[in-house]
Amino acid sequence: MNTIIYTIIVAIVIAFLLGVLLGLFKKIFHVDTDPKVQKVRDALSGANCGGCGFAGCDAFAGAVVKDEAPTDGCVAGGSSCATSIAEILGKAGVEVKPKVAFLACNGTKECAQPKADYVGIQTCAAAQLTMNGTKKCAFGCIGLGDCVKACPFGAATMGEDGLPKIDSSLCVACGKCAKACPKHLFHIMNLDTKGPVARCSTKSDNKPQIKKDCASGCFKCGMCARKCPEQAIDVSGGLPVINYEKCVSCNLCVSACPDKVLVMFQDLYK
Repeated sequence: MNTIIYTIIVAIVIAFLLGVLLGLFKKIFHVDTDPKVQKVRDALSGANCGGCGFAGCDAFAGAVVKDEAPTDGCVAGGSSCATSIAEILGKAGVEVKPKVAFLACNGTKECAQPKADYVGIQTCAAAQLTMNGTKKCAFGCIGLGDCVKACPFGAATMGEDGLPKIDSSLCVACGKCAKACPKHLFHIMNLDTKGPVARCSTKSDNKPQIKKDCASGCFKCGMCARKCPEQAIDVSGGLPVINYEKCVSCNLCVSACPDKVLVMFQDLYK
């Protein structure tokens, strides 16, 4: 019995001493935090998506108060969040344009030829590592949905055609899909972009092989640039690059493209 009593007493004494030591350590190593950090944290979306470029909302809140991150850095929070943060920090508000993830590939099951029957781990990363993708086009979408799994907002889904689809009403342009894609096919674009975009990313210059691999691949004919009256298209790098400051959305390049690679961006997200 005495042993039990002594054990209890010793445990209480140790617990008391540990409590005292913890209290002392808390005072010794206490770091004052700016109350604005918590206010900014409360104003954030709380998604912890990493779209701001920081590890999470807590890290971003601390950085933005230290002026190490922009007030509009919370992509999930959008314009209202940026306005709230600006008010907390006493800064001028900035206009935040909504953005969306765009897939630069149109290699559907019907268009893109498969390389072989892939029976390995069902992820794009694994297929890329083991056989450089599942399609003959080395630059096309693998189609195993790593982007869908990575999206924390449910904005990405796999379509029946084998390509991921982005719901612009749910997408906050956090960039998770872009980071997850081993082919780097996603681009973050302003949702109000007006003009054509190229749904192809092939860097191959083997024109006959391009058409064998994918019926919707860019043939590098340059017709789009020649038809553009504003000279807003540059094909020097192989794929058409659009200068949206010059583009007037005349649609001539889209009509001229024999491979239907170009499509008006504003028609994709209605």
